[in-house]
Amino acid sequence: MHMLQFSCEKTLLQSAVNTASRTVAAKSSIPALEGLLLEGDEQLTVSGYNMQTGIRTSFDADIREGGRIVLNARLFGEIIRKMPDDVIVFSADDKLLVRLSCGDASFEIPGLSAEDYPDLPEVDDEYSVAIQQRTLKAMINQTSFAVSTNESRPVYMGSLFELEGGRLTMVSVDGYRLAIRRESVQGGAEGLRFIIPGSALLDVERLCADSDEEVLLNVGTKHSSFTIGGTVVVSRKLEGDFLNYKKSL
Repeated sequence: MHMLQFSCEKTLLQSAVNTASRTVAAKSSIPALEGLLLEGDEQLTVSGYNMQTGIRTSFDADIREGGRIVLNARLFGEIIRKMPDDVIVFSADDKLLVRLSCGDASFEIPGLSAEDYPDLPEVDDEYSVAIQQRTLKAMINQTSFAVSTNESRPVYMGSLFELEGGRLTMVSVDGYRLAIRRESVQGGAEGLRFIIPGSALLDVERLCADSDEEVLLNVGTKHSSFTIGGTVVVSRKLEGDFLNYKKSL
């Protein structure tokens, strides 16, 4: 009995694996979190998650048999890199053994049950904002240098997002420097304040292109998500009192 069978171009799979691997835990008490979750349905979806930030990216593949399996991210990534630039054929059986073939190269690697993989948080879209990728990329780039790395004050290890009057303000502060950036945005969210970890914002910045295509930012009670094309970055919000920067100006 086969669990998941698909074929796709190596470059598509390698790109998805590289993207989702950014949030895979290097070491975890849950072995599945050192892996990537592969899910085949109408599309192939690859997910990485470290219980703080998750990245889920989907693309079109020729899926012969739907299913879900977890593969060690480092091992899977290394094997794909070594394969020739051709079509990869992926086949997992009910014993969680995965066979990968591409051109004249073939490998077998053990998988883990997807049942052990924690669900990525669902972010309700009660509050959503649209912003151009190039704009958000520039905003993160111009404020991330002032995000604190001091773990004793975790609230400053992120950037404050403030939405009011049709404008998005991003603020970062590390005790020495204060960075503020404002832009007009589209969306029904008003009067929102929330803090996103700097590490998640760097992932978002890397995924944004210099294009007019929009990023959809959804804000939930404990998490927020950034949808960039076929990729979603989900991040836990940071709790705590952020500096009243308006008094500092």
